[in-house]
Amino acid sequence: MFKSLLGSYLSTLKVALMVSTVVVTGCSTLGGGSIEKRSAKLAQGIQKAYSVESNTAARIAPMIVQNAEQYHVDPLLLAAMIRQESSYRSYVISPAGAVGLTQVIPRYWQQSCQGDLFDENTNIQCGTYILAQYNQSAGSWKKALAYYNVGPTGYQSSWKMKRQGKKYAREVKKHRSQLKDVL
Repeated sequence: MFKSLLGSYLSTLKVALMVSTVVVTGCSTLGGGSIEKRSAKLAQGIQKAYSVESNTAARIAPMIVQNAEQYHVDPLLLAAMIRQESSYRSYVISPAGAVGLTQVIPRYWQQSCQGDLFDENTNIQCGTYILAQYNQSAGSWKKALAYYNVGPTGYQSSWKMKRQGKKYAREVKKHRSQLKDVL
């Protein structure tokens, strides 16, 4: 009986190790390998697809890769969302008060996203967290992107807001395709 339990436990442990290896090694749209390797590939893609300066792309790409991995978001989708939101300008502020690379509105997210939202890593982490939360509640990345743009309440409030959110999602998807094509 003990041998049977031990065998079952070891089989479960092997499966868990295989699953965690897949997550840790970063199997994604950027392929496998180290964070450095995937970041370098993403930085080149961002530079080519979006005409972002090489030092900016190289600085931001590792933040995208790490946060995308942490929150289980496609790094190309996150990079495309940043392109749509801020065109990789860290200090941009929208008329609605959204700040930074991922254009987070501080008054809505101050409880979940603490810290300086003009700090690139803090901003990317917060934007990734928000997108992942929206995906979880919406059940799809397309709808999560729409929520990111107009909010869940806005999306449900009128056909005009829903249309705006869907248009935003299509634009981000186009940016993602553009990036994927150069990789």
